[in-house]
Amino acid sequence: MLRSGFLTSFELTPELPGDKSITHRALILGGLAHGETTVLDANSGADCRATLTALKQLGVHITEVDARTIRLAGMSGGFVSPQGPLDLGNSGTALRLLLGALAAQPFSVTLTGDASLQRRPVERVLAPLRAMGATATAENDRPPVTLTGGRLHGVDHDLDVPSAQVKSALLLAGVQARGQTRIGGIAGTRDHTERLLPLFGAQLTVNETWVATRGPSKLTGTTIQVPRDISAGVFYLAAAAIRPGARVTLEQIGLNPTRIKVLQAMKSMGLQMDATPASRQSTEPFGTVVATGGPLRGIHLSGPDIPYLIDELPALAVMAAFATGRTTIRGAAELRVKESNRLEAMAEGLNAIGANVTLEPDGWTIEGSAGEPLSGGNVRSRGDHRIAMALLMAGLHCRNGVEITDEPLIETSDPYFSANLARLLGEA
Repeated sequence: MLRSGFLTSFELTPELPGDKSITHRALILGGLAHGETTVLDANSGADCRATLTALKQLGVHITEVDARTIRLAGMSGGFVSPQGPLDLGNSGTALRLLLGALAAQPFSVTLTGDASLQRRPVERVLAPLRAMGATATAENDRPPVTLTGGRLHGVDHDLDVPSAQVKSALLLAGVQARGQTRIGGIAGTRDHTERLLPLFGAQLTVNETWVATRGPSKLTGTTIQVPRDISAGVFYLAAAAIRPGARVTLEQIGLNPTRIKVLQAMKSMGLQMDATPASRQSTEPFGTVVATGGPLRGIHLSGPDIPYLIDELPALAVMAAFATGRTTIRGAAELRVKESNRLEAMAEGLNAIGANVTLEPDGWTIEGSAGEPLSGGNVRSRGDHRIAMALLMAGLHCRNGVEITDEPLIETSDPYFSANLARLLGEA
């Protein structure tokens, strides 16, 4: 079981994984492409390893050069039929993106995962893939999914809910389809797929509200430099925020404009922060972020900001629990269908350690402690890595610390977290 304890102050430059979202996309595109792709600073967590394992089952030859470098010999657009189901573990990103990549392949395949993944909706991806020419079934809108690829044609599809995963799945199908695939309703979604596809040779047209690709495209292997994962880094920033005088430095951290809304939200709550872009930039911007703790204040978050913050809201909830005043977060109902029901899990966990959180249908109302430590105690992560990391960081300003009583599965996204926590607590 993981445990954190009360700290008066600290300085930390944590080891961070490569960006998980970018790694998934780079691996899948490398598998589809013609020729060799090298992914530098790849995320080595269990989620991305599930993608690697699935690609191996699909015939992709993969060489793990070292812990952060992966080389793929692409299949020139034609995967081989796997001998059994593709088990994507806990990774909704892997499942949804592979559905798009496999929609044009001339075979049937079953995609499944663990109990958590089997509770996550898939019809939002399957319906437009059927419209493009694939055949797909999933009982009660949940995995396992049985997919039979087809000869795809482009479609014009508007997203019901802004989702980078759905958008990316349709783009991966679209580069293999005849004609134009246009996806609307993309405002607020991460743009990693749009940045990667042209590097592999795909034709893409993008504006603020829609993206279109014309296929079929011949994808060619390339080299991808993955920045460090800002969604992992924000938990350390939250830790600094709740401990006045604490200092955290995030190096080589991704500064993609669709991902840094969380930094703006943290600054508006009172975290003192400087972000310096690296002098050498690539397709994905990156740099160094230095943050120091200070008095926090409650804020209101809702509307168009929420899709940009969806994975980082648990970290913001921790900051809100120690702020002065009330924080309200609305429009985040999508958190109910993540690895856990994150709305319930964070409300339950924060209240268990002495916070004052009211669960709302689409968010939280959080009355802050005005900087006073909370009592701490035992909490459940519900097997959700982001819930576990958020609550363990909260434990750094709890009189009795915080202990996670179930399996936190943090290694799905961040294999360095436990070592960083041990360094914080002086146990390493």
